[in-house]
Amino acid sequence: MTVLDTRVRPFAAREPRTRHYVMCAPDHFAVEYSINPWMNPDVPVDTTLARQQWDDLRATYQRLGHRVDVIDPAPGQPDMVFAANGGLVVGDRAYGARFTYPERAAEAGVFATWLRTQGLIVTDPSHTNEGEGDFLALGSMILAGTGFRTSIAAHIEAAAALDRPVVSLELVDPRFYHLDTALAVLDDGNGDAASNVAYYPGAFSPHSRRALRDLFPEAIIATEADAAVLGLNAVSDGQHVVLPSQAHQLAEQLDQRGYLPVPIDLSEFLKSGGSVKCCTMERHR
Repeated sequence: MTVLDTRVRPFAAREPRTRHYVMCAPDHFAVEYSINPWMNPDVPVDTTLARQQWDDLRATYQRLGHRVDVIDPAPGQPDMVFAANGGLVVGDRAYGARFTYPERAAEAGVFATWLRTQGLIVTDPSHTNEGEGDFLALGSMILAGTGFRTSIAAHIEAAAALDRPVVSLELVDPRFYHLDTALAVLDDGNGDAASNVAYYPGAFSPHSRRALRDLFPEAIIATEADAAVLGLNAVSDGQHVVLPSQAHQLAEQLDQRGYLPVPIDLSEFLKSGGSVKCCTMERHR
C-alpha cells in the first residue's frame, strides 16, 4: 500500500484539484504480442501482482479524494487496462481512439460506446491516434505527440472536435512511443498556478524541444534514467504527483518544486510499456 507524504514544506503549498479518472480493470492483462520496445511475450506477467498494483493505484486516487470510474474490460484485449489510450475527454466532448496496430483496434469501439453511455458527445476519428497516450490536455491547449502512434492529421481533427488549440510535438526515440511516456502535465493551468510540465528532452526532435522551452520555461527536466523507467508516465492533481516508484531523482525534483510525490510500484505494467498515466484516463474540464 502506498504511504502518502504529509510533511510540511517550508514554502507555499500547491493546491490540488479534485479530478475524475477512468480506469479499466486488468482482468485480461498479459503481454501476448510485441508492438513497442518494452514488450516481450517471453517475459511472463505476474497477473496476481499486476492486480494488486492496479488496485493500489485506484485506492491511491481515492485516498487523494478523486473520483474513479471503472470500465469493464473486453475479453481478448490484454492492453485495455491502459485506459488513457481509449480517447481524450474535454468537458462534455470526447475524441475517440483509432489504434495503429490491429491487436488493439477493438478497444476503440468499447471505449467510445462507454463514453457515450456517460452522456458525452464522441467524435469518431478518421485518423490514427491513441487517445491520451498522445494527447495531454491543459486548460488553454492540448499537447499532441506524433512520430510513432498518432498522425498529424489527428491533431487537426482533435482540435476541431474539442474546440481547443493543439500544439504538435514530434517524438523521435522509439522507447518513448507515446507523448505520455516522455512528458507529464504537473499543472494544467485551470487553477491558480500557471501550467507546467516535466519532460525528457531526448525523446523529442530539436524543434519540439524548442517549443517546449518556449512554452514551459519553468519545466522540470527529467533525467534519462528516470525517463527509462517511465517516470514521466505520471498523474498530477496540481499538488500530488503519482509516479512510478523507480523514478527516484524525478521524485526529488518534484519535492524541491513544492509538489508531493506519491511513488507507486507498477512494475508489472512496465513489461508492456505502461505505467501510472497509461492506466488512467482523465475527464478534463
